[in-house]
Amino acid sequence: MRFVRTAMLALVIAGAFFYFTTWRSNARLAGSDPAKWFTQPAHVEITEASGGEGLDSEEQNNISVYRKNIPSVVNVTSRAMSFDFFYGMVPQEGQGSGFVIDKDGHILTNYHVVADARQVEVTLHNRKKYKATVVGTDPAHDLAVIQIKAPDLVPAVLGDSRNLQVGQKVYAIGNPFGLAGTMTRGIVSSIRPVREPNGATIDEAIQTDAAINPGNSGGPLMNWHGEVIGINTMILSSVGQNAGIGFAIPINTAKAVLNDLMTLGRVRRPALGVRTIPISAELADEMGLAADYGLLIVQVIPGGSADQAGLHGGTERAYLGNIPIMLGGDLIVAIDGEKVEDEQDLSQMMNNHRAGDSVKVTIYRGKKKLDVNVALGEAREQV
Repeated sequence: MRFVRTAMLALVIAGAFFYFTTWRSNARLAGSDPAKWFTQPAHVEITEASGGEGLDSEEQNNISVYRKNIPSVVNVTSRAMSFDFFYGMVPQEGQGSGFVIDKDGHILTNYHVVADARQVEVTLHNRKKYKATVVGTDPAHDLAVIQIKAPDLVPAVLGDSRNLQVGQKVYAIGNPFGLAGTMTRGIVSSIRPVREPNGATIDEAIQTDAAINPGNSGGPLMNWHGEVIGINTMILSSVGQNAGIGFAIPINTAKAVLNDLMTLGRVRRPALGVRTIPISAELADEMGLAADYGLLIVQVIPGGSADQAGLHGGTERAYLGNIPIMLGGDLIVAIDGEKVEDEQDLSQMMNNHRAGDSVKVTIYRGKKKLDVNVALGEAREQV
């Protein structure tokens, strides 16, 4: 009985404590309904930015570049057949980008976007779809031209990729992962030769940190004026996605072969028609040459461009290590006033020309310096 009285007393004390310390104070604020303990204001006040904020000059330029070029950028879908061990021949679909280069519907893109395709479809920025025909391909430069029949096309403005500077702003527009009309921005990170997965080498490739992902291939890389200076072609990444290292083919490389691609369907690669060896200061001293750099002609291809222009190959047999060579030929030191030090320099210069072009080749014949005009022929294996 005493225990019951003690428990009742404790319960009364606890109830009184709750009444005076909690329930009574809340009831004064919100009445006796616990649901009204939280306030419900009639008007919610938030902090908003002041309206009418203008765009800065950089934002305005970004928008201008996008609006200027988005009508020219297209999505390219290719369909090919691949062999599956269990199912035999199965259809395979790939996506990339491209851009319109004239009102006749010619579109420049990457070769690997349309390689082995049985069907190519182009989607414009207005979502209209057209079947495309492959007009010409250049696997060595990973370039291709396709064509559609569509009205009111807006060609992109092709710029100049010479004298690009590391640090200048660039923009990329394409369809990464199929997300049409995406623009990213970055800078020119470097200018360097790059070997593509198929083994082809891009001379003076434009490296950029503008986000480039699968689906951007074939799309334009533009300068801050909105002029196309490159064709986005590949990324360097261990995960197959943007890691800040993307590469574009210089637009001048494409412009040098566009006429052949559109008229012949292939590229007549230009060539001097010579076999050469690079000259170092040590070799020049041993051979008694007039310059300590350049390309020594060891053989002139009979009937080739150099032969017809009167350039001389070697006549004196010698050995470079274990390799037999011919000495006494002309030493090429420049082409069109640009210094030539090795085969890579020569290859880059050839990429800026096409068969039939005439170039001025500066040589040393013995100690005498000469300028010889050479009409470039069509390459086979030699440059």
